[in-house]
Amino acid sequence: MAVHNPHLLPDHACLIVHGKDRPGIIAAVSALIARNDGNIVAFDQYADPDTGEYFQRVVFHRVDLAATLPAIEQDVAKTLRDGFELEWTITDQSVPKRMAILASKQDHCLLDLLWRHRRGELPVTVPMVVSNHTTSAEDVRSFGIPFFHVPSVPGPDKSMSEARILELLVGNVDFVVLARYMQILSEDFLDKLGVPVINIHHSFLPAFIGADPYKKAKERGVKLIGATSHYVTGDLDEGPIIEQDTVRATHADSVAELVRRGADVERQVLSRAVRWHAEDRVIRHGNHTIIF
Repeated sequence: MAVHNPHLLPDHACLIVHGKDRPGIIAAVSALIARNDGNIVAFDQYADPDTGEYFQRVVFHRVDLAATLPAIEQDVAKTLRDGFELEWTITDQSVPKRMAILASKQDHCLLDLLWRHRRGELPVTVPMVVSNHTTSAEDVRSFGIPFFHVPSVPGPDKSMSEARILELLVGNVDFVVLARYMQILSEDFLDKLGVPVINIHHSFLPAFIGADPYKKAKERGVKLIGATSHYVTGDLDEGPIIEQDTVRATHADSVAELVRRGADVERQVLSRAVRWHAEDRVIRHGNHTIIF
């Protein structure tokens, strides 16, 4: 039996607006929604006082939205691009985003996302899981999700495995999640993929970038450990941060205990980042994000 997903909103659209702040933007957006028989149900905005950049997220209800959305898009384009030179996107909030998951041996983030998806907690569909190991294959298939094994070739040249992954993903997904996928993706791969990629890093970035962060944290004697979910770019662990969280650590915690407690934080941070992205709550701006 299908689970009701409260995050999918029939006849609701989300309008994201970004550009230079100037008088009249709020009035113009409100007016265009009203003249298209829409009713605003959520409104968030932020104006950066240092750069003069303006960001806005508006969710509105419109009866029979699917049929009227093309006309609304034309009105938005004319009003915001021609009148204010603003960038914008508009999405139908009843349509779930297609989320592929890449994973390796550690399955805690992978299985957490599949469990939340099955419970209707994420506004997504999961067309596939791709892994460079087969250890989680049966668990993934038990959720009714297709599983694909693409081994990683030893050495620095990952072009063959990346080419196979691209065959699976391109045109079939709206974004990709790295659920502790322990392979570095090339810049060429990211360019060809052409959709956002979200990673979970088992460290409170920018601390302990790279491998073995819990071991490094233990050696440094930190009193906090954490996790960071960020968009993937060509620079390792340097992409725009979406969400972070921490837990306390003490001198008595072993590396194994830090790993166990860190896994809990990783699951929570990644699931929040995925949900916010899927609900169009995240606006990327340079190496920063605005979260509404």
